[in-house]
Amino acid sequence: MAFLLEASILEDSWDLILPAIQWIQFVMATLSVIGSSSLIAYAVFQNVQKSPEIRALFCLSFCDLLLGLCWLTETLLYGASVANKDIICYNLQAVGQVFYISSFLCTVNYIWYLYTELRMKHTQSGQSPSPLVIDYTCRVGQMALIFSRCILMHSPPSSVAELLPSANTSVCGILYFYGITIFLGSFVLSLLTIMVLLIQAQTLYKKFVKSSGFLGSEQWAVIHIMDQRVRFYPVAFFCCWGPAVILMIIKLTKPQDTKLHMALYVLQALTATSQGLLNCGVYGWTQHKFHQLKQEAQRDADTQTPLLCSQKRFYSRGLKSLESTLTFPTSTSTIL
Repeated sequence: MAFLLEASILEDSWDLILPAIQWIQFVMATLSVIGSSSLIAYAVFQNVQKSPEIRALFCLSFCDLLLGLCWLTETLLYGASVANKDIICYNLQAVGQVFYISSFLCTVNYIWYLYTELRMKHTQSGQSPSPLVIDYTCRVGQMALIFSRCILMHSPPSSVAELLPSANTSVCGILYFYGITIFLGSFVLSLLTIMVLLIQAQTLYKKFVKSSGFLGSEQWAVIHIMDQRVRFYPVAFFCCWGPAVILMIIKLTKPQDTKLHMALYVLQALTATSQGLLNCGVYGWTQHKFHQLKQEAQRDADTQTPLLCSQKRFYSRGLKSLESTLTFPTSTSTIL
């Protein structure tokens, strides 16, 4: 949202804090671009066509990359001397709004793919989902991306309205509240959907582990990791966009509280531009935990009885088959 342009129209006390906001946004946007680019490279290396989960991860990372580039470009334009800079930044913000809505929907789409694949693993013995379910999932993801491109939330701040004398104030107000409604609604729906899907995925995974017939310490460790993911993914998603949501609510309820706005703008510059970085960090952390778990299982194999060794080999094969399915990135979105 935006922030450098909107912040620049407030009182003179902002002159001291705007350079700090600019540098924070520049650094975090750069790190976000690097993180999302790393996930894109990983998805390409793993073969994007390998599984729906990899394709969904690629799509989410690509949206994060575009969003990070928008943030970075806006920061660079704000510090440069360009004709009609306010108009350019405003149009860039409108494009960025499409990207962050796309990022919300791609996060939900990614978790939905993981949940669907986990459900297939659990019910493949008899009542596996039909190809129609998988095709429906793919169509839902495609529709979500197309829908997000149609949401252009033109909500010009007062500085832009002044540059457009013919602009109707009531129309600008309607568009402004339209943008706020779309943002808040999409955030709340995305967050609730992610939480529901993660809880359902955790429940299915516990049922799948119990049905395997052997419940070792490693399996409980994987369940513990799943519990951590259920906590961390919504937390990461909220930490990324929570300050922006709070800022919009405060601007509606306390429009004159510029000191509070200032603190939230700084916090927003630190978090809202870091979605690609958070997703990369959570995905890498969960991958590292899986590799640690497999290495520990291999080191312990030589110390067990033949029966336990055979059980651990069975578990190791099951863990490898689940690794691609249960590797949540992070969200929001996000852990995962």
